[in-house]
Amino acid sequence: MSDVKLSAADVKKLRDATGAGMMDCKKALQEAGGDFDKAVEVLRKKGQKLSVKRADREAKEGVVIAHVTDDHTRGVVVKLSCETDFVAKNEDFVNMTKNIAQMALDTFPEALDDLLNQQYEGIALRDKITEQIGVIGEKIELTNYEKLEAPMVVKYIHMGNKAGVIVALNKASDSFIDAGRDVAMQVAAMKPIALSKDNVAQEVIDKELEIGKEIARKEGKPDAMLEKIATGKLNKFFKENTLLAQAFVKDSKKNVEGYLHSIDSELTVTDFKHVKLG
Repeated sequence: MSDVKLSAADVKKLRDATGAGMMDCKKALQEAGGDFDKAVEVLRKKGQKLSVKRADREAKEGVVIAHVTDDHTRGVVVKLSCETDFVAKNEDFVNMTKNIAQMALDTFPEALDDLLNQQYEGIALRDKITEQIGVIGEKIELTNYEKLEAPMVVKYIHMGNKAGVIVALNKASDSFIDAGRDVAMQVAAMKPIALSKDNVAQEVIDKELEIGKEIARKEGKPDAMLEKIATGKLNKFFKENTLLAQAFVKDSKKNVEGYLHSIDSELTVTDFKHVKLG
């Protein structure tokens, strides 16, 4: 269909709608016989082909965005991954991630797959992402979607959109926002694996106990003492790796739970979500 007559305005319209390059838009319109919708489909198919070609590439860069509702009762975190830092810093890529996060907050789907099925600019989000693979020329994936609903949800986005955290509090007050953000920053910095020791998976506990026993055994401790020593090491593990028991980074004399109680005797964290690059 190379003999199809195209105006510069036609090509520009397609470029504005899809973000694809001028030559790609021209070729797509020629292939589609000048039909705009078919040309969009051509570009999407190009993206699908490219997606397959790049399926084995690693998408370790990207953008993490956290959003909360105005009343702070709901929050979401999403991560749109790509291959290079160059793309991750592109304004259009960042804005697309922000738009996805806002859509997730507005619709609050149950799971990532449900979010990918949501309509984004007239097509399913998963198809829009495939389309952008063709536009940008590298692997793109929506790899994470987390959500929380609570009396109060507070967010924190680490510098350069490298990580996002949402924290759920059991009570709501404007005076708790700063505390919630402090705890969210704690999560980003100290990377706890669970809220408290009660939330640590049993297989993790079993593994830590076995490691503790093995270390004590190699240090020549008697067999009768191994269980007690391993339990002590496990308790240290809980203090270092569970959020409420961690030393508060802004005041190491308190743990996070103690910090929250210093603000309100009943205030605590009920859940958190931490999404980061890599």
